[in-house]
Amino acid sequence: MIAANFVLIGVFVVLLAVGTPIAVALGLAGAAAVAIGLDLQTVAMIGTNTYTSIAKYPLIAIPLFILTGMVFERSGVAGRLVTFAQAIVGPRRGGLAVVATLVCMIMGGMSGSGPADAAAVATIMIPSMMKAGYPREFSASVIAASASTAILIPPSIALIVYSILVPGMDLRALFAAGLVPGVLAGAAVILPTLILSRRHDFGAQELAERPEFWKSLWQAVPGLLAPVIILGGLRSGLFTPTEAAAVAVAYGFLVGVLIYRKMGWRDVWSVLADSAETSAVIMVIISLAGLFAWAGSTLGAFDHAAQSILAVSDSGLVVLILVMAVLLVAGMILDGVSIYLITLPLLVPIAIAFEWNLTWFGVLMAMNIAIGQFTPPVAVNLMVTARIARVPIEATVPWILWLMLTMGTAMLLVILFPEIALWLPKMLGYRV
Repeated sequence: MIAANFVLIGVFVVLLAVGTPIAVALGLAGAAAVAIGLDLQTVAMIGTNTYTSIAKYPLIAIPLFILTGMVFERSGVAGRLVTFAQAIVGPRRGGLAVVATLVCMIMGGMSGSGPADAAAVATIMIPSMMKAGYPREFSASVIAASASTAILIPPSIALIVYSILVPGMDLRALFAAGLVPGVLAGAAVILPTLILSRRHDFGAQELAERPEFWKSLWQAVPGLLAPVIILGGLRSGLFTPTEAAAVAVAYGFLVGVLIYRKMGWRDVWSVLADSAETSAVIMVIISLAGLFAWAGSTLGAFDHAAQSILAVSDSGLVVLILVMAVLLVAGMILDGVSIYLITLPLLVPIAIAFEWNLTWFGVLMAMNIAIGQFTPPVAVNLMVTARIARVPIEATVPWILWLMLTMGTAMLLVILFPEIALWLPKMLGYRV
């Protein structure tokens, strides 16, 4: 068993180091460990376990929310949200950067995906920010950090995965718990953005005209209603989270095809094809990560690792800091869904041992992973925005450090005061 556990971790790390796709690395590592540590009859169950990892009704919400995000991205919603946010913020030093953050937060409430959020907003905002006098590196950094709030603000794809992997989790409670920390994370981006913009005179060439508030609000209402429909339906019990995703898709097509009339049938086909491709990638990762998790649990690798971490200290705070450090490093390299899939079999027993609230812990993991999404060397969000801005990732580091500091402070507040996350679900009557 010990040799099989070393194979499980060793093969995974080696394959990642040589650039193997995360799904392939997870699947091959799990299969190799099972082949060495168990009998041939168990090896024959690899296919079944891979399939059962995705044969779960709640997972239907993932491709549906991905489709929702793409529909709203291409239906003109993002552009109208930008105009509305400009009407709220007005012309000022750092105004466009604040607008970008606000739009990222609203778009995150539609797609649930950081990279998708980053791509949609960066495509619209970076040319405008460059024209107004913002450096490319600064613009890419701000949008990447702002888009990371999508992992917190419902509907978060990562939190959907968390609710499936952790027994007894109420997804509605998780969504509610992520809302206030998500807004706090957005504020943690806005604050340094304003300070740095004023210190370095960014945005000096922003247009003095302020869009008409009521007109821009009216044009943005169809987009602003999407999060209200999703969260309102969940709160009222009108539909489940999976049904909410289906309703969001139908509403998105209604807005894009009939209200804004930005999408024709050819565009609809393109959106369906692109969202299917993205969904397939995520579902393959989930299925093969399920094989990896099953192998680790069956062989006892996660139990041994959990016992080793628990042996480090009797202090829950010390162990929590250690866990957060590991998750931050993981967030720099992997996407949020993969991190949840790989680490939860190890971390849930630790959380139970120290009697941490699992709803709070799930949100805390999301905040940590959010920081990793815009922290080099890999940084999935920053990779998207840097490519659109046509700058190397290393050029963003001076600005990223400030955003890491303030976002880390926000996470520290949630660690010290768990009610920041738990207050809203308790008030709504959810079980936390």
